Order: sequence, then C-alpha cells, then structure tokens
Amino acid sequence: MWTRRQLQEFLDERVLVLDGAMGTELYEQGFGFDRSFDGLNLSDPTAVARVHREYVSAGAGLITSNTFGANRLRLLKSRLDGQVAAINKTGVQLARQAAMARPPHNRPLVAASVGPLGQPLAPVGRLQPAVAREIFAEQFSAILDADPDAIVLETFGDLAELQLATAVLQQLAPDCALLAFATFTDDGKTLFGHRPEEVVRTLLAAGAAVVGANCSTGPQGLDVVVERMQRVAGARLALSPNAGMPRLVDGRYVYVASPDYFAEWAAKAADSGIRAVGGCCGTRPAHIARMAETIGVRAPRIAVASPRIELREGAESHGLEPTQAVAPSDFERKLASGEFVISVELDPPRGIDCEKLVQGAIALRQAGVDAINIADSPLATARMSPLALAVLIRQQVDIEILLHVSCRDRNLLGLLSECMGAHALGVRHTLCVTGDPPSMGDYPGAKGVFEVDAIGLVATLARLNRAEDANGKRLNYKTDFRISCAVNPTAEDLDREIERFHQKVAAGAQYALTQPLYDPEDLVRFVERVRPSIPLLVGVLPLRNGRHAHFIHHEVPGMAIPAPIRERMHKAGEHGPQEGVAIAREFLQAVRPMVAGAYLMPPFNKFEMAVEVLRP
Repeated sequence: MWTRRQLQEFLDERVLVLDGAMGTELYEQGFGFDRSFDGLNLSDPTAVARVHREYVSAGAGLITSNTFGANRLRLLKSRLDGQVAAINKTGVQLARQAAMARPPHNRPLVAASVGPLGQPLAPVGRLQPAVAREIFAEQFSAILDADPDAIVLETFGDLAELQLATAVLQQLAPDCALLAFATFTDDGKTLFGHRPEEVVRTLLAAGAAVVGANCSTGPQGLDVVVERMQRVAGARLALSPNAGMPRLVDGRYVYVASPDYFAEWAAKAADSGIRAVGGCCGTRPAHIARMAETIGVRAPRIAVASPRIELREGAESHGLEPTQAVAPSDFERKLASGEFVISVELDPPRGIDCEKLVQGAIALRQAGVDAINIADSPLATARMSPLALAVLIRQQVDIEILLHVSCRDRNLLGLLSECMGAHALGVRHTLCVTGDPPSMGDYPGAKGVFEVDAIGLVATLARLNRAEDANGKRLNYKTDFRISCAVNPTAEDLDREIERFHQKVAAGAQYALTQPLYDPEDLVRFVERVRPSIPLLVGVLPLRNGRHAHFIHHEVPGMAIPAPIRERMHKAGEHGPQEGVAIAREFLQAVRPMVAGAYLMPPFNKFEMAVEVLRP
C-alpha cells in the first residue's frame, strides 16, 4: 500500500484522473437498485470486472473497488452480512486484475472504496459510535488483507462519521494513502452544517492525504465548495461531482452532463489547483476518457489559498433570527403550575373528510379538554397527515395541539422538514415516537425508514431549541418546541423501557405520556421505581366491549388488560361502552394524585366517550 507521503508527492507531479460511477454502469447492465451491487463481487464478478476494465481503458489513473456499501449494516438488507470479508477482498482483487491490463509504468492505482454505514450515529440516530467502530474495523481489516494501493472514503454527509472512520483506519494502517470525500448540500455545507474549509482542516489533521468533495451535485454546483476548500493552504484537493441532475426517461435515470462538458470542467479544475478529478453518479467511461484526454500528463498548478470571503451566514454576523412568539395556552399554563391537564387523542381520517373530527375537537374543548393529540398513522394505517388535521382544527378551535411525529415514514431530512413546518404554523408541542412497523398495517410490504428513533428525534428537536443543528453546529435561528415522549409502564422488557425513558429525558424530553393503563398498581410500581423528573400524563383508553378488551390484550403489542377488567367488559354485554367509561373513571380517580394529567384515547375516534369519562 502506498503511504500518505507517496500519494501526496505523486499528486505534486501530475493531476490524477479518477474513475467514474460503478453503480451507474451496473445499473446500465440491468442490475436494479434492489440488488446489492457489492454482492455482485461474488454472484456476478464478470459484470464488476467489465466496469473496471472500461475505466482502465478510458485512461483512469485510479480505479475504486466495488466495495462502497460492503459493510455489515448495508449487507444485512440483502442477507449478505456474513460475507463482509469475502465481498471486500474479492472487490479489491477484481479491481487489481483490471489494472494489470495496463503496463507497469502506466498502471492505475487501485483504491478500496468505503462509504458511510447507512444509519446516522447517535445521538441523532440509534447507531452507537462504539458499534460503528466495530463495523468499520471489520470492513477495513478485510480490505487491508487484499493490499490496495489506497483507501477512498467517499460520499460521507456526516463529518463525525467520516472522522470516526478515519480514526479506525489510522489505528489499523497509520500511514496509509487515504482520500477522504465529503458530500455537500446546495448551500455549500455538509448535511450537518460543516463548512468545506472545516472539513478539509479536520480530515488533514486526522491523517488524510487528499480531501475532496464527491457526489453532491454537478460540477457547477461545487464552485462554492471548491472556493472555500482552497482557503486551506497546502491542501491537496480532489473532486468527483455527479454528471448533473438525473431525469427519468422510459423508466430509467439519465444524467444530462456530457463527456465534453465534463472534460472542460476538469481542465478548469486542474488549472485552479485541484489535484485529482473524477466523477460520481451518472459519469461513465466516456466521461473519464474525455477527461483523461484533456488532462493528459499536465502538472498541477499549486494553488495559493484564496482570500477569506465570508458568505452570508447569519448566525455569526447578525445573531439569531427571532422566534415567532406563541402565547402560552391553557395546557401549558396548567402544566407549568401543576394543575391537572387533560389531552384527548384523535386519529386522522383514512380519507380526506375530517369535518367530524373538527366538530369533535370543538365538543372536547367545550367539555374542558386542554389539548388534542393527533396521532401519526397509528398501527401503520394510511391516514391523513396529522399536521394537516392540526391546522384545520386550529382554524376553528382555540386549543393546544400535541402533534405525534413518527420516525417510521421519514428519514432525518423529512422529520426536520415536517417539524419546521409545524413550528412555522404555530404547532409547537410534539410527541416523538419511533412508530409502529409497517408490517402490522395496511401495506405490510412497505418499508419503514427508522433512520432515527424517538430518542434521536427528541435530541434533534432539543438541539434546534438551542439554535444547533442535528450535529451540534450553530444555526441563525432557534425553535421553541415543547417536546414530549412516550413510555410504557407495562412493557415486557421493563428494564430496557426505563433505560430508554431516562435517555429521552436526558435528550431533552419535557413531559411524558404513558401507554394506556388499567391497573393503578402498574403505575404505582413504575413511579416508585423511576421517580420521573418530568410531568407524566397517564394514558387512558376506554373499552368498547368484551371483544375490544380481548383484542387489545392479546393482539396489540405493549398493552395488557387485567383479567378482572376483561371479565367485567365481557359481562357488560350491550352496555359495554358504559362499563368501559366507568372503568376509565375509576382508574383515573385512583391515579390522579400521582400524575400531572390524563391522556385519553377514545377508541375509533368516539370522542363522546372521552367526554363521558370527564363528566363529574
């Protein structure tokens, strides 16, 4: 393997042309995105070798192995997690064999590609750094056994994850030739708000020989990124943009940037001091061939660090943007003063007509209810957007909305988008939940996202309240979310449930709502053991009849109804709703001194049952 110094000295003598996209070429061969492209190293090595040979023939001076996603987490989706070593070693070997087609004096370098793990790190995600280290170490060990010339860390949107991967690699191969690439959004920062010059300084200090930007956007979209990277004197920089923006043509994605356009861009990049140029998504052997022809064997222009021109950042120069004020609601005032509060859950409709629910909210407000909980497609059933229903209710009812936000259906970007939209519309109270798995709902074949869990979402919103993004970077605004979490005092694994509850509180949860309970002793045991430091609203779900009680006890995960309660509901017969209300009243009266409020969940949106529970 080359050393860091060897690669840097090589790049001081000539501009290096990297290869293009592996995934694009495999896609063109007919392999769908539902396949593990890395797994093709074993199942169809001929297809992978063909791509490498085409890039070698095109004149690439460095080719990357087909191992970008060959880590345990990503391979698990294709049930290939037990073949991490074989896939990585074979991937490097296939690239090496293709490189041998050129004579020794002109043979391309072989670099092993390693991408992000596919799950965000804690505290945003559920992936603990110690586990991430183990996964990276497993992949790096397999790669190093195959003896590549260099390592390429590419397409990392999280600088913290890229730092972690670099640190693991440095432990295993302290002086290896490492090219480290980050991706940037259209505002010229990483997904978590790091500026390009900060990325460069951090990665050079961590041991990278070359730092670059890849994927992200087309060549022109990286102009601001390049300008800011070049502020770091002495940095050897590399760029591998996408071939513009993709468009869908006859069911296939096509990138619009031509080989000639890429060659023109590469020449300008080299003239500006960039040491290595290549391509990411959409770039093909024809792009690389034109770039190699244009670049030739030119020596790099040693760039002088550009003057520091500050772009508008807002937070540094103008302070925080003011947060739109929202007057405290009755719910907030009562919660803050210790007065008992009542919240009632309404599930959004399965269709587009929500007039009944709006009328229900009006009736609940008249009955003295302080807040309306709006669930987010509970039990994984397809329903109207909870935020849409929240806005429609608020247009006609002066009542606090407690918006459920589920991690099931959105990645981190989607969750942030939803929550910022809610904040702008004046909906500040959020109940952060992980969400029911799609397998139990209307569309069992749908894929859950679960990029973050409830703990990560609580932490993310708490950071926004501190004018920080999900990675702790300063923002030019701050939010005013009132963050709540869920807890189940009758969880089967109560130790784990309590541990997660404490993690939610530590992450920033300000109050909690329990799963429905029926036995006061369950709440007594939970409170005595946990001693919650935040207000607790106890969950109360009035039962409709014996069948309803039987279903909840035996078929709904995380819920249990004591046998005497089930027997009472069975004997009630046609008077089941009245008996269910009576049981809920008795329970609420017994636990009232222990909690800050009640969280009523009338079944099937029978809001009148909640009203009955609240009657004196």
